[in-house]
Amino acid sequence: MAKVAFLGLGVMGYPMAGHLAKAGHEVTVYNRTFAKAEKWVAAHGGTAARTPREAAAGAELVMACVGNDDDLRGVCIGADGAFAGMAAGATFVDHTTVSAQVTREMYAAAAEAGLSFVDAPVSGGQAGAENGQLVIMCGGDAARYDAAEPVMMGYAKLCKRLGESGSGQLCKMVNQICIAGLVQGLSEGLHFAEKAGLDGAAVVEVIGGGAAGSWQMVNRYKTMIADEFEHGFAVDWMRKDLNICLRTADENGASLPVTALVDQFYKDVQKMGGGRWDTSSLLKRLRALD
Repeated sequence: MAKVAFLGLGVMGYPMAGHLAKAGHEVTVYNRTFAKAEKWVAAHGGTAARTPREAAAGAELVMACVGNDDDLRGVCIGADGAFAGMAAGATFVDHTTVSAQVTREMYAAAAEAGLSFVDAPVSGGQAGAENGQLVIMCGGDAARYDAAEPVMMGYAKLCKRLGESGSGQLCKMVNQICIAGLVQGLSEGLHFAEKAGLDGAAVVEVIGGGAAGSWQMVNRYKTMIADEFEHGFAVDWMRKDLNICLRTADENGASLPVTALVDQFYKDVQKMGGGRWDTSSLLKRLRALD
């Protein structure tokens, strides 16, 4: 069992930290809103800290799941940042989806402080976090990853190191690129079925077990058909992620025409007031065009 800190108790971090406590680790939590940290402690035990530095004091591993590049910098560096409280040799594991640039920046800052940094973005959504079935894609030094992996497996079904620092974030970009195209294709397919007078659920029952099947189809078709989108991974967050993908593609020369187009479709959804709708709301956009 390890002494662990967890920074960020949002829809993902709250249950992830809970799995660590359930596994028997000694857990200290930090959240920007302290009342959320107190609520977590009331439910799971452990300790609530008022700053990342306080949470990280004495921890072998410090996990974080925050919002964006600036949020990550905020919990890592500065007088109240986790790096200031971590002991030499400790490891920071970042589960946030951020740019590979800020990942490498934090990796370098950690190394300068005698610490290790593993980028470890996750896939699986809120349900995956709650059920301990996340997929974690990692980058960083192999030895530090190997030490952190058994703890991360407390909330994962698969955890894999892809390479040096930033590799996990690059893999997460691939994940989001694939999802964007899949959800648009699924939305168009269901929209076509509606226009053709077909029973959408019956169509999915037939094609879902074939080459067209996907996680998105299995887990989202019912709510898509019912025009229900007040759940899941928000459009605002997907646009944040796709922006990272498109910026990185400009840097490495990759061509992402479909991703760029779907990003604009999500912009349309935001204009419809759907910034917090699930990403499957691309179908709602198509219906609105009728």
